[in-house]
Amino acid sequence: MSEVWSVWFLIGAALVFFMQCGFAMVETGFTRAKNAGNIIMKNLMDFCIGTPMFMLLGFGLMMSENYIFGVIGKPHLQLFTNFAELDWSSFVFNLVFCATAATIVSGAMAERTKFSSYCIYSAVISAVVYPIEAGWVWNSNGWLAQLGFVDFAGGAAIHSVGGTAALIGAMFLGPRIGKYDYDKNGKVTKVHAIPGHSLTLGALGTFILWFGWYGFNGAACTQLLGVGGLAAVFTTTTIAPAVAAVTTMLFTWFKNGKPDVSMTLNASLAGLVAITPTCATVDALGASIIGIVAGFLVVIVVEFLDLKLHIDDPVGAVGVHLANGIWGTLSDGLFNVESGVFYGGGFKHLGIQTLGEFTIVLWTAVCMVIVFALIKKFHGLRASREEEVIGLDKLEHGIDSAYGGFIMAPQVMTGGDAGLGGLSAGNLASEKISSTVPVEKAVPVARATSRPDAKFHMVTIITRPSKFDELKSAMNDISVTGMTVTNVLGCGQQHGNIQKYRGVELDMTLLPKIKVDIVVSEVPVDLVVTAAKEVLYTGHIGDGKIFVYDVQNVVKVRTGEEGYEALQD
Repeated sequence: MSEVWSVWFLIGAALVFFMQCGFAMVETGFTRAKNAGNIIMKNLMDFCIGTPMFMLLGFGLMMSENYIFGVIGKPHLQLFTNFAELDWSSFVFNLVFCATAATIVSGAMAERTKFSSYCIYSAVISAVVYPIEAGWVWNSNGWLAQLGFVDFAGGAAIHSVGGTAALIGAMFLGPRIGKYDYDKNGKVTKVHAIPGHSLTLGALGTFILWFGWYGFNGAACTQLLGVGGLAAVFTTTTIAPAVAAVTTMLFTWFKNGKPDVSMTLNASLAGLVAITPTCATVDALGASIIGIVAGFLVVIVVEFLDLKLHIDDPVGAVGVHLANGIWGTLSDGLFNVESGVFYGGGFKHLGIQTLGEFTIVLWTAVCMVIVFALIKKFHGLRASREEEVIGLDKLEHGIDSAYGGFIMAPQVMTGGDAGLGGLSAGNLASEKISSTVPVEKAVPVARATSRPDAKFHMVTIITRPSKFDELKSAMNDISVTGMTVTNVLGCGQQHGNIQKYRGVELDMTLLPKIKVDIVVSEVPVDLVVTAAKEVLYTGHIGDGKIFVYDVQNVVKVRTGEEGYEALQD
C-alpha cells in the first residue's frame, strides 16, 4: 500500500502541473486577444524558469535537513551531488507547487508588464520567496510546523503568497490604459469595464483547475477513509467550490439583475482556494460554510479593488487567491473537527493560524516590494504605451496575433498615427494596377439618354453581416444592381439597458457589422428603404439603421461620365 500511495503522490504532482494549463486559459480568456500569445508564453516560462531556480536554490532553502533556527534551510545541491539518495518525489511535488505560486501573479499584472521583467520576478519567487516561507509550513523543522500550523495543501503557503505578490505587482504597475478616467487633479471619475475576449477559454481553464485541484489537495493523503482520507478530501474539494459558485451566482443576480458569468467562474476558484488549507481537517458542513463565505468574499474584494481602490486586476487574482487564501487558513481555526472554535477546540489553534497567515503575508509583501522596486528602477517593469495599445503579442513577441486567420479589432493609437489609413499591405497589393491608359482610350460604354434634371440619393445601411444575402436579393428584386459593401465595427447601447461585467458598467462594445452604400436615381429611394426594412427587421436590438443622403453628382472615373449616365453600368 505504501507503493500505491507513493504512485498516487506523483500522479497528484502531475495533476498540479496540468493546472498551469488551467491558469493559462483563465488568464487568456479574461484578457484581450491582442495579448493572448504573451500570456501563454508567461505561463509556460514561469514553470520553465522556476525549475532551474528551484533546483539550484529553492529546494535546499525549503526542505534541507540542515534547517537553521526553524527559519531557513541550508542549500546542499544533493540533486547534483547525491542524486541516487535524493527524495525525488518531494522535489517534484514541491516544484509544481512552487510554479503555482509564481503563476498566480501573472493574472493581476496582465496586459501591461514587460516580458523580461516577468521572467525576473518569477525567478526570484521560485528561488527565494516561496521556498523560505513554504519551509516554515512543510519542513518538519519549520517554526510554523512546530507550532501546529495547519495548511494541508497550500492556502497560505501558495495562494496567499501568490495573491500578495499579485496585489503589490498591480499596485506598482498601475492600471491598464483606458481602465479609469481622471479629472485634472488625478482623481478617478469613471471606471471602465475591459471584458476578456473569451469566456469560453476562461471556463475551460476553470474546469481544468478544478480537475487538477483534486491532485493539489489530495496528493498528500496516505489513507482512503476517515477525515483527512482521500475520499473525504475529494468531497470537501467538491463541496466548497460548488457552494461558492452558487452563492456568487445568486449574489450577483440579486445585486446586478443578472447572474455574472465571469464572477461565478472566479467564485468556483475562490472556493477551491478557501478549502485548500482545510480540506483534510473539516467536514461537509464546514466546507459548505467556507464555500458560502468565499462566494461573497470574491465579489466584494474584486469590486472593492476596482471601484474603490482603483487597482486594476484583470482576472481577479487578488480576490480569488489572497482574500480566500487568508479566509481558508483562518477558517481551519474555526471548523477544524479536532481543534476548531466551533468544535470545542478553543481559540488557541485560531491564534496559531492567524499568526502563521500574518507572518507569511508580511514576508511576501516585504520581499516583493523590494523586488518590484528594484526591477522598476534598474530594468523597467511596465511595457511602453505603444506596446500596451498595439498589443504585447505584436511588439514583445513579433506575432501579429495568437489567432491566425481571424480578423482582430483595430487597435487605435492616439496622437496621430502614421499609416495606410486602414489598408494593409495585402490590400494594397491586391489593388495594384499594372498600367494605366488615357481617358479617351478607356473601354467605351453605351450612353443612356442624358437626364440633366436627374436627382441622386445615397442609401447607407448598417446591419448584421448575417443579413447581407437577404439584403442583396431584395435589392436585386427592385433592380438595384450596384452597391458597395464594407465590413465595419459598430457600437451602440439600448437606452435603459445597463449591462455590467464584474460589477462594472460596460461601455459600448464594438461588434462586427456590414455597411452597404447604394446610390440610386431611377429606382425610387423610398422603395429601397422599404425593401431593406422588410428583410432586416427581426424586432431585436441590432437590426441596424438606414441613412439617406442627397448626392450632388456622380462621376465615373473610367470614362469621365457624370450624372445619370455615370450610374448606368
